[in-house]
Amino acid sequence: MRMKQESTRDAARRKGWKIAAVGAAAVIVVGGGVGIATASPWDDAPSSSSAPSSSPGATKDPQAAPAPVAPAAPAGEYTVGLTPTDKALAVNPATAAAVTVEGATLDAVELTPRAGGTPVAGTLSEDGTRWTATDRLAFDTEYAFTYTVLDSTGQPQRKTSTFKTVEPANEADAALYPLDGSTVGTGQPLELTFSEPVTNRDAVEKAITITSTSGQPGDFYWLTDTRVRYRPETFWAPNSTITVNLNLFGVDLGNGMIGNADRTMTVKTHNTRLAVVDNATKTMNVYLDGKLDRTFPITLGTEDWPSTEGYMVVMEHYKSTQFRAESIGLNPGDPAYYPPTVVNHASRLSKGGAFVHEALPAAQVALGSFNVSHGCIGMSPEGAEYFYNTFAPGDVVQILNTDYGPMYVWDGFGDWNVPWDEWVGQPADGFGGSSPETSAP
Repeated sequence: MRMKQESTRDAARRKGWKIAAVGAAAVIVVGGGVGIATASPWDDAPSSSSAPSSSPGATKDPQAAPAPVAPAAPAGEYTVGLTPTDKALAVNPATAAAVTVEGATLDAVELTPRAGGTPVAGTLSEDGTRWTATDRLAFDTEYAFTYTVLDSTGQPQRKTSTFKTVEPANEADAALYPLDGSTVGTGQPLELTFSEPVTNRDAVEKAITITSTSGQPGDFYWLTDTRVRYRPETFWAPNSTITVNLNLFGVDLGNGMIGNADRTMTVKTHNTRLAVVDNATKTMNVYLDGKLDRTFPITLGTEDWPSTEGYMVVMEHYKSTQFRAESIGLNPGDPAYYPPTVVNHASRLSKGGAFVHEALPAAQVALGSFNVSHGCIGMSPEGAEYFYNTFAPGDVVQILNTDYGPMYVWDGFGDWNVPWDEWVGQPADGFGGSSPETSAP
């Protein structure tokens, strides 16, 4: 029989607020006054024009206007560049805060949260013309830049500017399944779930590095704009370690949403465990590390409720749970309806309700002979308990010869049913099929 579990997609929060562009504005200070310069402080200074020289033998015209002479630079003039600019809002905290000067030197620089706290560390260049922060900024924080400039006359000028970083509404984070430190089967894909929709997928993928001790390369496959899977071409090698580096701090996910953290996580695989279920023989052969360990008679889905074929991955276990026909769209009076039923040693294979479980007593006469389930794999009490105790999340079940087609990629972990060339060739704006609000039976 088959129990169906509703899956809902969180409505993606889309914000209209865009991240403010962060630039460096040049400020000219003349005699203590402040004005906005039209040229960047990093541009080459224009050379002064000089009076044209007379050609040999030319006679000077006493009525001619005097040649223009470049004015001397006023004493104490200098320019200041600020990153972020003064009064900037929604600043990406990955921005390297900096102060630069031309025509002067920096005597002191301090960058502190306005509400109090530890100053942001930074370094001053050897020539004293540039200070750059070496610590990261924090989210949702207003900062004050206080700096003292010594102009060309040696006079100190103390100035202050402020800016504010991205607020929590524009932060985004990501969660990994399996959890950090987990040990799983060799068929377990990695899944990242983002708190906000990702429209800048290339930037996000580049910010994520996944390596394994087996050296297996892999690729991403987007199910939705908030969920992406990662797997190699073939199952993970047994007894290997997979390391996931999420370098998402400051990464623009799109729509003004900014990644808020860097994390490193590891997942390990155990030995190879594979159960091959053949509808033609109504048997399950269990292979451990490639060697046949046990064979059990089974029953599968009927013609009206066929079992999908292809690869599935164990998702979770229940020593005892209740199946309800309503979860797969059946109501009292329907021909295939059954009352709420307690089943033992149930191992979930799909969101849609496919399980390996102990067949009900009335169904055990069908084991090895004919199909009576609603799509599940029914087993004897001994077989179901053996499977429950031997297989763990990430272990692989392969079903053959049901002629019903493979399980979808989103219905549990049907990832291995997607051909590799299709997996790596996913269109730039495509997803791995649209997951309905409730999975099909």
